[in-house]
Amino acid sequence: MSKVPVQSRKISFVEVEEEGRTVFHGALIGHEVDFVRKLGDVPEEAEVVSVFISEKIGQDFLAAHPALRFIASRSTGCDHIDLEACQKRGVLVANVGNYGENTVAEHAFALILALSRRLRDSEDAVRTGHFSREGLRGFDLRGKTLGVVGAGRVGLHVVRIGLGFGMRVIACDADPHPFYSELLDFHYVSYEELLREAQVITLHVPLNQATRHMINRETLALCQRGILLINTARGGLIDTEAVIEALDAGQVGGLGLDVLEDERVFQGGGVTSLLGETIAERVHRASAAPEGREFSAGRVAEFSRLVTHNRLMQRPDVVLTPHVAFNSEEAVERLSALTLENILDYLDGKPPKHRCT
Repeated sequence: MSKVPVQSRKISFVEVEEEGRTVFHGALIGHEVDFVRKLGDVPEEAEVVSVFISEKIGQDFLAAHPALRFIASRSTGCDHIDLEACQKRGVLVANVGNYGENTVAEHAFALILALSRRLRDSEDAVRTGHFSREGLRGFDLRGKTLGVVGAGRVGLHVVRIGLGFGMRVIACDADPHPFYSELLDFHYVSYEELLREAQVITLHVPLNQATRHMINRETLALCQRGILLINTARGGLIDTEAVIEALDAGQVGGLGLDVLEDERVFQGGGVTSLLGETIAERVHRASAAPEGREFSAGRVAEFSRLVTHNRLMQRPDVVLTPHVAFNSEEAVERLSALTLENILDYLDGKPPKHRCT
């Protein structure tokens, strides 16, 4: 019996490493597959696009790609995609679910340990040869209270690790499960109670209207003095200016971040380069168009974020990693497999197993 020929589709992958290219290209034989460095390089005839969280898909991109029907995001969160605009255009959006729960949880504890044992200061001391043991003294996690904000797939792994360190663990979640609490021996509390009781707070919730800047001046004021604050979820969960003020005041004793509100600082030349580009662009526009000399509100906010992130990166009480909490060999393999599964389901006319809504 002869095989029905595959109807070729145009599929574009953005920001994929060589290993991933081999996987996707080998599994999508018969389709027109290309790999581009950035979203702006996606051809307008692409029907399927796969992106990571660093690429923002909005109305402008949708308008410029009339053939687009399916977006396969290589992430759990979908806050980088305008879902409402996609729905209006009839574009399906899929994400990947359970590919890196333990991976992200382990990274969260890497940040906790880096702060609690002052690894950044200790590294600097080895390089300079100037240190005192008293000046590098950390503290035990055993006996401390760990507050887990969001006890979902990642959060429950954090709970287990915290218990393994001998910590008292409390958690808050929009959908608590008493069975897990009894099984693992932790306690659900309200968000406010968690802020008041925890000495280490780690965030594991999605970014949405309800959670944006959930860590702010008011919530930080509820916390114990000298808390460690960890964020491996989304940068927008934290009001960065408020946290810097809390660091200055000693209300926050240490900050461990794998995510930022503006993650362009992780690309290219970093914050300094972006600041220079922003200033140069503004000067050019002002000279070319006198009526546009004033900064727009959006540009002022953008510039302010870049300056704020630059201040964060200079602090010894901050440990910052470039959105790599997910980035283990095993998790990346799972991520690629689940992304491919979503794309193959779409090509076969099946609904995606993990759909962003």
